Amino acid sequence: MSEEILRIAARGDGVTASGRHVAFAAPGDLVGEDGSVTPGPHRQLPPCRHFPECGGCQLQHIDDEAFAAYLVARVEGALAQQGLATETRPPHLSPPRSRRRASLRALRAGGRVVLGFNAEKSTRVIDLAECHILRPELFALVAPLRGFLGTLLKGKGSGEVRLTLSDQGVDVALSGVRVEGFEASMALTDFAEAQRLARLTLDDGLGPEVRWEPQPATVTLSGRPVPLPVGAFLQATEDGEAALVAAVGEALGGPATVADLFAGIGTFALALPGKVRAAEAGREAVLALKRAAPTMLVEHRDLYRRPLMADELAGLEGVVLDPPRAGAEAQVAELAASTVPRIAYVSCNPATFARDAAILVSGGYRLEWVRPVGQFRWSTHVELAAAFAR
Repeated sequence: MSEEILRIAARGDGVTASGRHVAFAAPGDLVGEDGSVTPGPHRQLPPCRHFPECGGCQLQHIDDEAFAAYLVARVEGALAQQGLATETRPPHLSPPRSRRRASLRALRAGGRVVLGFNAEKSTRVIDLAECHILRPELFALVAPLRGFLGTLLKGKGSGEVRLTLSDQGVDVALSGVRVEGFEASMALTDFAEAQRLARLTLDDGLGPEVRWEPQPATVTLSGRPVPLPVGAFLQATEDGEAALVAAVGEALGGPATVADLFAGIGTFALALPGKVRAAEAGREAVLALKRAAPTMLVEHRDLYRRPLMADELAGLEGVVLDPPRAGAEAQVAELAASTVPRIAYVSCNPATFARDAAILVSGGYRLEWVRPVGQFRWSTHVELAAAFAR
């Protein structure tokens, strides 16, 4: 007797009513007792030859309707675990080939260099022949980098390549790669010049060192060019960033005084009206934001160890939270004891968001709505924006 796949679980498996998990099954598929799968209405032909081996994508086999439903279910499920429910706005889905940052692994194997994402649940590297998530500017560098790294990696050497699209072009950061001697150093700069890189950084174990940067690398946020620190956090896609910025603006409603906590290089701080106080633990990010917005109050502060206390939050009309995956439990506890009327919370982890949301609700806030955001196309990685009000 066949069972129907009803939903996609957190790690990407299809799940039946009986709780049976089936890898790479789509909602509406029928699964036989022998494990055979009859395709349903939400199954699509994966566009990439590397799926499902490549760990860059887990959900290329489902259509956009099912992907959107997956994002909603992840967020609503996490809230339900905390006894919460609210309006869920329609998800935002970033289009294919829109990722502007990625980390790839390089490995010398069989006398050649392979470059790409790790295989799913493996340390094996998938040598990218195509990619349907990366911006074309990033993917265009895969073949040249593969050839160039062939001259640098020795034996069974491996390294990491971080690619970020800046205003000036692609910022390339190499780690685990050694460049020794004058000729190798010249080859490095020759490669950067020939590929018209915005910046080339090398970390051979002693920290990142900029080896090529003809003009300071920047990224434009809300119309302002911001210095781009090496390794700085940047929203994965431009359209995803725009969706999150719009959601934050709606959640706050144009406050005259606002704090942006875990501010990074200013993704939200630079988009906010009124008087803004920004707090961030990363020193280079703080310096970048200060250069971009000299009149803004920007504070170098570890909000995990030293959150803004309730009395420091007094007088603010709004707060933006955009913490790492661990969430913002200590800071949220202070917000729950504060009088701040509106909070916009941006999260990349539904579980820690739901935990923090429960703390805010117990402190008197109302969770007005959430909007899932799928910046990581065809991935199980889920982001969201949410609005809280007293």
